[in-house]
Amino acid sequence: MKLSLPILALLAAGLALAAGLQPLDEAGYQQLLASSKGKVLVVNFWATWCAPCRKEMPELVALAAKYRAKGLQFVTVAIDEESDAATAAEFVAKNKVPQPAYIKRFRNDEKFISMVDPRWSGGLPFTVVYDRTGRKVRVFPGEVNIRELEETLQKLL
Repeated sequence: MKLSLPILALLAAGLALAAGLQPLDEAGYQQLLASSKGKVLVVNFWATWCAPCRKEMPELVALAAKYRAKGLQFVTVAIDEESDAATAAEFVAKNKVPQPAYIKRFRNDEKFISMVDPRWSGGLPFTVVYDRTGRKVRVFPGEVNIRELEETLQKLL
């Protein structure tokens, strides 16, 4: 039995939602920032096709668990296409990535990238740290140096 591409895409999106990957657009990102005030927020942008992203995720997950009780919120945003949603959801589940975890549904990639950080080229991985007031305090373009990220967090928590 052959399934059409639109049906497969819907199934993949359903699997992603079942695994906890919520769609995130520009407005959703702004809501995420607003709702995280009072916590230190780390947002990691990654993709399943990005080897450094996959490599750093277990360390990021461990760091998030270590500081969760002190007020750290760790959020991931998969920059995978809708057709790869099931693969991204599988990765999130396998690596025990904490919730909330998102998958991009931006209307305009360039505008979204500029909104997150005007200096961001769009390259992955990309990690942003916000303080308890919602102010962006540090960005990590490329693979995160975990020690530097932890030092940043210790100053904020």
